[in-house]
Amino acid sequence: MNPLSRCFLYGIVDLGYVAPENVATVTTRLLEGGIDILQLRAKERLKKEIVKYAEAMLPLTKAAGVPLILNDYPDLLNEVEADGCHVGQEDFGVAEARELAGRGCVVGKSTHTLAQAHTAEREGADYIGFGPLFPTGTKPSAEAIGLAAIRTLHEQVHLPIFCIGGVKLENLRDIMGAGARRVCIVSDLLLATDVANRTAQVKSVLSFAA
Repeated sequence: MNPLSRCFLYGIVDLGYVAPENVATVTTRLLEGGIDILQLRAKERLKKEIVKYAEAMLPLTKAAGVPLILNDYPDLLNEVEADGCHVGQEDFGVAEARELAGRGCVVGKSTHTLAQAHTAEREGADYIGFGPLFPTGTKPSAEAIGLAAIRTLHEQVHLPIFCIGGVKLENLRDIMGAGARRVCIVSDLLLATDVANRTAQVKSVLSFAA
């Protein structure tokens, strides 16, 4: 499995954008493009459905050595061999998520401020998401936080930090110029005409910036 230290492009197979019957196909295209880590996000789906989607993705992600993260529901790690879970500010604490998982796993935490990022690090999160940087259709009610805090965040918090929220190929260089090293992209990959090619283009920018 790719260690988090070598993961720079985080993709999300979001059922808000991906039809259930296309989960495996989209996963394959993201992997072909060079995605480093993948999350399954299936808001408002039954747990048994989430297990089914995860099981469709797992043979693909395991073969590629790419970690598979479940959004929410750390307890489902008792049922599927995903590599971890991701929790939001309104969800579980990091320790609680690990306890519910019942085994060693990666736990990521969503953060929106420097203070939340520091708290997540103290709680023992393995990585954090930081955003939304820009307005995003994925979470339309969330207030965009902009780019101003990114450099300070990277100076103060010593975890893998994935900047998220409205991140696209067209603004990626600006985000990297503001101090980001890792990003999470959702709609710009999932809605691309050629998912694999768009993923590869983003990876190329990230590699150049690194």
